[in-house]
Amino acid sequence: MHQGAPHFVTLTVLHWIPVFTRPQTVNILLDSLSFLMRENMKIHAYVILENHLHMVVQSQQLDRDIARFKSYTARQLILYLTQHKAKTILDQLAFYKKAHKNDRAYQFWQEGAYPELIQGDEMMHQKVEYIHQNPVKRGYVDKATHWRYSSARNYEGETGLIDICQSW
Repeated sequence: MHQGAPHFVTLTVLHWIPVFTRPQTVNILLDSLSFLMRENMKIHAYVILENHLHMVVQSQQLDRDIARFKSYTARQLILYLTQHKAKTILDQLAFYKKAHKNDRAYQFWQEGAYPELIQGDEMMHQKVEYIHQNPVKRGYVDKATHWRYSSARNYEGETGLIDICQSW
């Protein structure tokens, strides 16, 4: 891993369970990303879909920041699901939990993040385009800017839900 360089990262909910179907659950992710940005992590692009997110991120301690993001959001999302009595989802998070995770009742994220180093402008453009086109390819929207949970609007000069870093 090249610390300090931009990386493409995908984080997936355990067993692809659709959790990010409400603004409240998505906001937990956005709030955590905003916090990490205040601590010098750069987010160049992102998209949040119902069961995973893609990002191009940059940090001097990327492994640590991704671990912090996953740990904090998992705790907050499980708390939200518990408070809102989302029994079916919680049962799935308990059922699919890896056996070695015996220190907790639930596992929220699939293990690993596997950051992929962005090697040059061409690859950066390709990954940003892939991220923004994800909801279009799935048939959720006709235009990338119509998906509110992505940085596509930022790249079109519109206001997105969080500020991103478009220079790399």
